[in-house]
Amino acid sequence: MNPYQNDDSSRQALVDAMVALGHKGLNKGSSGNVSARTGAGMLITPTGIPAASLEARQIVHMNLDGEPDADQLIPSSEWRMHADVYRSKAGIGAVVHCHSPYATILACARRAIPAMHYMVAAAGGHGIPLADYATFGSRELSLANLRALEGSLACLLANHGQLAVGKDLEGALKLAEVVEEQAHCYWGTLAIGGPVVLDRGQMDEVVSAFGDYGQQRGPG
Repeated sequence: MNPYQNDDSSRQALVDAMVALGHKGLNKGSSGNVSARTGAGMLITPTGIPAASLEARQIVHMNLDGEPDADQLIPSSEWRMHADVYRSKAGIGAVVHCHSPYATILACARRAIPAMHYMVAAAGGHGIPLADYATFGSRELSLANLRALEGSLACLLANHGQLAVGKDLEGALKLAEVVEEQAHCYWGTLAIGGPVVLDRGQMDEVVSAFGDYGQQRGPG
């Protein structure tokens, strides 16, 4: 059952997620955006409003073709990226996109995160992939993101930031935090000669042990 509806409670959940991104050091100002799937489309943060000023009534409800309900604010310019995730990945109920510092550093250096720590498996695979660069808000960026997410629940966006998905906002936010932690670790290893990467067999064991970590019930 979809946990989000076109109602005040679900809108407040998006506001809370944006505020949490700031408190966790994953985002600043009006950058980044979050969304949640509803039965008739999705709720998404509006463009240009920083988390500190965001109110539940300003959250936008729209269909997945890009049409907001009547009398709504303008949705995030990244709406297409969110909508296409919901079209393409069954079971995903929320998307978090942010410009967290270390993930963005790696994205700007165009470095995917390899299997240098077992927790990269939190994203569902053997590393955290890098999506090709495309202009923000474009169809090309959304397609690049979908390619990167084919075997993953998170990715870096080249010269941009990171994106994480989950069954709900809590799970997507938690994964975004893990991605940033892993980005920080990888950045640190690059300063001392680079990481020792776990091999496929070792990562297969981790992925198996995590089991349903995509549902946010793995080790932490």
